[in-house]
Amino acid sequence: MEPERLKILLIEHDVALACGISGMLEQARDVVERVDVAASLVEAVGRLGTETYDAILLELFLPDGAGLANLPMLKARAPRVPVVVVGTVDDDALAMQAVHAGAQDYLAKNQLSPRWLLRAIRYAIERHRADMALLDAEAQYRNLFDHLTEGIFRTTREGRYLLANAALARMYGYASAEELMREISDIGGTIYVQPGRREEFIRLMDEQDTISNFESPIFRKDGHIIWISEDCRAIRDAEGRLLYYEGTVRDITERRAAEENLRNSEALYHSLVETLPQNIFRKDLQGRFTFANQQFCRTLGRRLEEILGKTDYDFFPPELAAKYQHDDARVIATGQNYNTVEEHQLPDGRKIFVQVVKTPLRSAYNQINGLQGIFWDVTEQRLAEERIRKVNEALARSREELRRKNAQMQADLKMASEIQRALLPVRYPVFPPGVQPQESALQFTHRYAPTGEVGGDFFSVSALSDTEAAVFLCDVAGHGVRSALITAMIRALIEELKPLAGDPGAFLTKLNSELYTMLKDAGTPVLTTAFYLVANASDGRVRYANAGHPKPLHLQRRADTVTPLPNRPGQLQPALGWLDGATYQTTEVRLRPRDMIMLYTDGLYEVHAANQELYSQAMLETTVHHHLQSPMPALFDQVLAEIRDFAQGEPFDDDVCVLGVEFLGGLAVDKGGRG
Repeated sequence: MEPERLKILLIEHDVALACGISGMLEQARDVVERVDVAASLVEAVGRLGTETYDAILLELFLPDGAGLANLPMLKARAPRVPVVVVGTVDDDALAMQAVHAGAQDYLAKNQLSPRWLLRAIRYAIERHRADMALLDAEAQYRNLFDHLTEGIFRTTREGRYLLANAALARMYGYASAEELMREISDIGGTIYVQPGRREEFIRLMDEQDTISNFESPIFRKDGHIIWISEDCRAIRDAEGRLLYYEGTVRDITERRAAEENLRNSEALYHSLVETLPQNIFRKDLQGRFTFANQQFCRTLGRRLEEILGKTDYDFFPPELAAKYQHDDARVIATGQNYNTVEEHQLPDGRKIFVQVVKTPLRSAYNQINGLQGIFWDVTEQRLAEERIRKVNEALARSREELRRKNAQMQADLKMASEIQRALLPVRYPVFPPGVQPQESALQFTHRYAPTGEVGGDFFSVSALSDTEAAVFLCDVAGHGVRSALITAMIRALIEELKPLAGDPGAFLTKLNSELYTMLKDAGTPVLTTAFYLVANASDGRVRYANAGHPKPLHLQRRADTVTPLPNRPGQLQPALGWLDGATYQTTEVRLRPRDMIMLYTDGLYEVHAANQELYSQAMLETTVHHHLQSPMPALFDQVLAEIRDFAQGEPFDDDVCVLGVEFLGGLAVDKGGRG
């Protein structure tokens, strides 16, 4: 099927920008059918009243608008049309505010491109459709829940309602489910007519975890008695602790009246059971047969007249008759059903299994006055159960084998973790060569914390010459085996690309080409961001290139400033391995003595507080500035500690790697003046 072509409403007062965005969208005429431009909020609201659109692109600050307050107005006018906000700055906090106000996405004007713009619109439409589908499904569920004819409940073991629907409230005579839940705090003492009925309910739930057709007389709110039938199951947590009971209730008052008439009409009862293939009989309290259907007569080989008034001792061996009478006595004494499977041997030597069910018979006054029995051949069922048992035993053996394989896999992961850590630097180069690490003109520090056995973050620090150091940091999306394998590939590629190591832009360009070639047939692309720099220990010059990575921070202690390193192209360049032929440009800055560059992966700041507030890059800059004058190792530890405090001790969601390069002022280092 051809993809649907989109109709987009662009709300933008700046004519030049409106033309630019429209032009971007019109480049995809196979996807975009039409772009309508509204120069004001009033014009946009008017168009939404007469036209249908698939998406809205909204300029955040319109002359006749109110910023983010425009979003509720548009959502009220066109609730099923997703809105993508276009702002002037790349501000994560503002983007979050826009999403919370109802937007599906936020785009900065200086980052717009035809591909990313169309992709953002497509993603916004799909997310919005998913949200609408979820809301529709919830509304349908609520409508179904409230309009079912069966009552639905959720109760605690102590007898308090946690949930009820309107049908249950009507059945019990209450005006609403809320009134029912508010006024009934003890189900056993409020609604059941028979004392101890709730306790019986709980006993059966403790034994079976489910109940079907649990029938009881209950009091309605107005005092009238009705009969109900309950189907229920116990809901437990992962440790097996009871959370609540959940089930349905049917009003069976009319059926109970019919059953009462049925008990008083033996003729009707006989007409029902005579056609059944099961053996059915009745006995009185003395064990004498009072009824037998034709199937039972055929089994005994006797006429009904020869069976009525007789006992089991008249038809079965004494030991078997004694067992039957013992079972009967238990049913009559306890008032409980008796259900068992018995093994019998036929005259021809074959063994069969018979399902036997005995139930007490009660009068209209609920007094036990006999019992009823039914039995039938279940040999095939028992044989099938035996086959199932053997299959389950085989399954148990398979599970044990799987457990052993999982243990081996865990051991392999542990080894992979040790190998991955072995690829990271153990010692840093010193400048000039041969000096003690604390006397080196370039100082290095790192903190590395993967979230699993293996991680997706990787870094390296190496000497290119007696005066230059190469620093590389990458972040492969995810933190599992796949990500770790890609970091190993990158580690190997870095070694192969040493001839280009002095030119960061050329280095990343070649690395991207090699990685794209290796991963293009691997299925779904893997997002890999990287930052590469070359630092000169003599004059503090730093050349670097960025492949979609968070901008490192330039810490200037003497100037007391913390700023992100700028990119020469003016915007972020693509991640590695995504675009064939991508070219990366080199940018150069000069460090003053005691300046530091702090590289990090996004796992450092993508953490949430208990109130779901996101720790932003702006907050990271503030934290770093607060500890700016601390030595580099202490500074890293203080920043990590504050972020953990922000997350209230929760572990990081993603791998974290922080890497620092500090310039102490040239190769002729003054040992007493480093501070």
